[in-house]
Amino acid sequence: MIAQAWLDASAKTATARDFAAHFELISKKVRVTGVPGFESIGYDDWARASEQDFKAGVLDSVRYDGLKMAAHNATQIMFKTLEIISVNDGSKKAQGIEVLLELEVDGVWRVIQERVMTNDESKHVGLLSA
Repeated sequence: MIAQAWLDASAKTATARDFAAHFELISKKVRVTGVPGFESIGYDDWARASEQDFKAGVLDSVRYDGLKMAAHNATQIMFKTLEIISVNDGSKKAQGIEVLLELEVDGVWRVIQERVMTNDESKHVGLLSA
């Protein structure tokens, strides 16, 4: 399944802190919403912050739990999942995310839209325990 393969690759490349491989999974036209304090985040800002975090070794691991398909067609797949980020200080952050993948002209599936869900929404769709 394309969505699961994308999640596996995203988790693997982030955990390995392989910036180049990780950002091959992200479209240049990406928009991230739902991040507290930001209206939206684009590719350049996301890449800059991630590259610094990868180099500094801030990230310990990333994994995804659950995959709830929302919609799909020949060139787009939308799903929800629980993203669990472990940081090298021992802390963890679990958040529901809604992801829209698109098959780009080079034949690679990349995220073009990601929305961080509220905890209430994540609980409602069964990604977080009540």
